[in-house]
Amino acid sequence: MTTRSYNQYCGLAYALDIIGERWTILIVRELMAGPRRFKDLMEGLPDISTNLLSDRLKNLEQEGILVRRVLPPPAGSAVYELTALGNSLEKSLLELGRWGAQFVPPMCEGVNVLHLGSYALTHKTFFRPERAQGVNETYELHIDNEILHVQIQEGEIHVQQGEAHKAELILHTEMPIYLRLLSGQIQPDEAIAEGLIGLEGDPSALRRFLDMCGLPSLQ
Repeated sequence: MTTRSYNQYCGLAYALDIIGERWTILIVRELMAGPRRFKDLMEGLPDISTNLLSDRLKNLEQEGILVRRVLPPPAGSAVYELTALGNSLEKSLLELGRWGAQFVPPMCEGVNVLHLGSYALTHKTFFRPERAQGVNETYELHIDNEILHVQIQEGEIHVQQGEAHKAELILHTEMPIYLRLLSGQIQPDEAIAEGLIGLEGDPSALRRFLDMCGLPSLQ
């Protein structure tokens, strides 16, 4: 249990007692697309210490926000995974992300660029369902050493780590290029012509994906 409390009879105060400590809500963000190893969490949370991460994970497990389990062979790795209670925080994280986006600088100099899993919620945060009506496609993203797939079905979006069973588009690139695509700093045709991305499937699917899930500057 947390050792500090606002000691107020208020739902928001009780929520902050559990997830208000520094780094805690970012740990939840890291787990939204699926289970992660301790090493993966360290990579997605630059500047956190191993002791602090261990402490935060222990507190979240005690509160029923996440569980620790061991993957079956041949992997055998210990991973952390959100419970239903932890996953129920998604809507709150999406709203915070939308609110916080107004403070994000246009360029990322001087701040950490994260890995793909850390940006999994970004696709949901800026998803525009009105542009996704009638679209039923899956996009598989290979960014640096990570894989994420995004599925659009009749105005709804689903994001999960790992390969898709079947994808209309498979994108290969590096994170800085991917962020430029999402933000509209570079257009798909330009990125293809310059050899900055590799595509398998219909190139027009990439344009549809960015139109539905790109950052606000694309609107």
